[in-house]
Amino acid sequence: MDPRINGFDYRRITVADGVTLSAAVGGSGPAIVLLHGFPQTHLMWRHVAADLAADHTVICPDLRGYGDSDKPVDTDGEAYAKRTMAADIVALAGALGHERFALAGHDRGALVAFRTGLDHPAAVSRLALLDILPTLDMWDVLHGVSAAVAFHLYLMAQPQGLPEQMIGGSPDEFFGYFLDLWARDPEAIPADVRAAYLRASREAVPSIVADYRASAAVDVAHDTADRAAGNQLRMPVTVLQQDWGAALGYDAAEVWRAWAQDLEHQTVTCGHFMAEEAPAEVVRALRALLRR
Repeated sequence: MDPRINGFDYRRITVADGVTLSAAVGGSGPAIVLLHGFPQTHLMWRHVAADLAADHTVICPDLRGYGDSDKPVDTDGEAYAKRTMAADIVALAGALGHERFALAGHDRGALVAFRTGLDHPAAVSRLALLDILPTLDMWDVLHGVSAAVAFHLYLMAQPQGLPEQMIGGSPDEFFGYFLDLWARDPEAIPADVRAAYLRASREAVPSIVADYRASAAVDVAHDTADRAAGNQLRMPVTVLQQDWGAALGYDAAEVWRAWAQDLEHQTVTCGHFMAEEAPAEVVRALRALLRR
């Protein structure tokens, strides 16, 4: 059996079109929803969630297509649009009795959180985004040989068939590569958690690819429309990220200020998996955000 977040209840909740999400729920008080990244599950929040549960209701779902949540077949390019996945999160929180909640996301979960904040501003009171740029900006800053660091984005953007076959041929090697490459502290992801991540990813290759493929198609269209309309995040926003701006030659804080006026932008010295590598730092940032 995969490890779980100690002291949390596990629930299955239908959110839309028969799609059911698995979520760990713990604590009491104002709600905060924590969304995981790739190639992980809700378990990535285990340290942060335990701390926040002292005075908050903490909701940690597996995103659609990941972990123990449903993995609908993407027949129209919309099943894994971040707009669709954002609606899942609002429905999930509502089903648990929370029409308004704070929201934090990491990696893929941060893209869902970003879209949730844009599409559902009345529902999201505070927003934290860990180690991403918005989809539209992400594609804009990748260029030349520096884009090689994001080869997986280009692979999974290809038409259905080849990416799924290639990744499905050696899933543990593919997903394990990122767990090894992106962690500066390998011990932050212990063997049992790593095994849970690999098992979950191995069983979700088509839906994970569909999630990434959406970010090269429908998600770009949605971000482009919001940029053209001047839409911004209306709530207080905290961004934590590695110093990708210095590495790739752009001003990360300036990119984010175009989307969020009430912005706290911080760079971190840990690796990509900051909620596992530096949970105390993430907790401090989240608690500061919740006080704003």
